[in-house]
Amino acid sequence: MTSSRRLLLFALVAFVAGLAGVLAGRFIVETPRASETELHALLHKELKLSAAQKVTIEDIESKFAARRDALELEMRAANIRLAQAIEAEHGYGPRVTAAIDDTHRVMGELQKETLQHLFAMRVVLDREQTAMFDQSVFKALTADAR
Repeated sequence: MTSSRRLLLFALVAFVAGLAGVLAGRFIVETPRASETELHALLHKELKLSAAQKVTIEDIESKFAARRDALELEMRAANIRLAQAIEAEHGYGPRVTAAIDDTHRVMGELQKETLQHLFAMRVVLDREQTAMFDQSVFKALTADAR
């Protein structure tokens, strides 16, 4: 392989790895979407939670925040492994495929635990609060589809 081809291949791989890093960074560090902020505001302002509900929900949120932070760190590590696999294979090989699968596994865990967190909070609410909460969750999950 000529040196100009090697340089071109290296530049292409570096570009793809950089792009993957930027996309991963945006995914991980992205500011909360308006719908997520609305759901949080609904919980803490509009539902008129009792003191006991507030304590329980704050505990649920605290535990989830710690788990979410751990999964976000795991996601960063998975993205680094993906970048390393791309750099090592210079194509869509078995290491890249495995790294992608690992990234999807972590994203899936985060989504599942987010929903478990929502359902745990929902149980704390009374009937009227639950109806408002359900509407807000539906709105948050369908906001991008509109």
